[in-house]
Amino acid sequence: MSAKKRYVLVGTGGRAEFFYGAIATAYRGTSELVAFCDINRTRMAYANKLLAEKYDYPQARTYLSDEFDRMIEIEKPDAVIVTSVDRTHHHYIIRAMELGCDVITEKPMTVDARKCQEILDAVDRTGRNVRVTFNYRYAPHHTKARELIASGTIGRIQSVHFEWLLNTRHGADYFRRWHRDKRNSGGLLVHKSTHHFDLVNFWIGSQPETVFAFGDLLFYGRENAERRGVTQFYERATGNPLAKDDPFALQLDDNEHLKAMYLDAEHEDGYRRDQSVFGDGISIEDTMGVIVRYRNQAILTYSLIANAPWEGYRIAFNGTKGRVEMDVVEQSYVNAGGEKKDEGALKHQSIKVLPMFGAPYEVEVKEGEGGHGGGDPVLLNDIFGTPVEDPFHRAANHVDGARSILTGIAANRSIQTGEAVRVADLVKFH
Repeated sequence: MSAKKRYVLVGTGGRAEFFYGAIATAYRGTSELVAFCDINRTRMAYANKLLAEKYDYPQARTYLSDEFDRMIEIEKPDAVIVTSVDRTHHHYIIRAMELGCDVITEKPMTVDARKCQEILDAVDRTGRNVRVTFNYRYAPHHTKARELIASGTIGRIQSVHFEWLLNTRHGADYFRRWHRDKRNSGGLLVHKSTHHFDLVNFWIGSQPETVFAFGDLLFYGRENAERRGVTQFYERATGNPLAKDDPFALQLDDNEHLKAMYLDAEHEDGYRRDQSVFGDGISIEDTMGVIVRYRNQAILTYSLIANAPWEGYRIAFNGTKGRVEMDVVEQSYVNAGGEKKDEGALKHQSIKVLPMFGAPYEVEVKEGEGGHGGGDPVLLNDIFGTPVEDPFHRAANHVDGARSILTGIAANRSIQTGEAVRVADLVKFH
């Protein structure tokens, strides 16, 4: 019997449990979690409490972020799982590879072109593997879209129209937390849209070439609230009477999970999870439009808004033989709000094929159990379980991770400059 793979995890915030919960349950036989690393001891202690009480799993040893090298030396992991703040991903990815480990990283792989280039160079220098966890690739309806396009159902793809809607529950959440500072997240065009740009690359089998974009903060932020007649403002919601009737407020002490993970831990690092979405200091956009030209000459028109009345997306693929339309409504959620079973859960999905000369028809898709239409468990098995042959090639490496974020990075630069940006001018692939 082969030895279990050893893992350490960096960053025990909201996304971490997706990975360590899987190791502690379905993949005990193949995987072993041996250590946590974070800037915050309270948060690591809470993760260990969940391991023990929720999963009946041995607690992991803990290391502060400046002890990362020491952790690798002592624990000798096969791979490092990176779920820290986005702007720090490159540091842990690169250092892990330099110390002889493979890497499993949350999306986005990193937030800007310089850090992306450093990761690409480190992979070439060390020969280690980087895996980017694009769970949306594994959703059955997304796999079906790839299958339809790859089989030539609508011919050669000419254009893709992609509208993504974040509602006032989930969308607002990015403006309460660290994502609101573009230096931390790259903005929604990197942090969130990396999923969407990766899907387009995955679906049409091509890569972005030229990007042009507009984007602005038009709803959230103090100035926009003042323009709508708001006169009372607060810095944080928890315990503040001004936030009592605000539908955008997040009360950390009303949720046991959020309280333990953030409110009880903020004395160590000063991070406030419940900031007002109508406060000052927001440097990301809430309304974005992007046009992308791909190497295969296809054109993407993409829209993202973060204050919609419903959560989901509409996509249309236009080809030389017809059109495919996909509509998806997702379950809304607050990140790390104890609702992981609902993250990306489907409320409705439909795929329709409209042949150029023929009657339109619906394509049946059997969804699985778990988040993102059953995609999450398939991804986790791909990472921690016994690999199976995948004709759709859904596993994403560092090149996929780079190409997904480079569309958003180019879009950010286009918003700044008002000019089209060539992706080849941002980084060089080996």
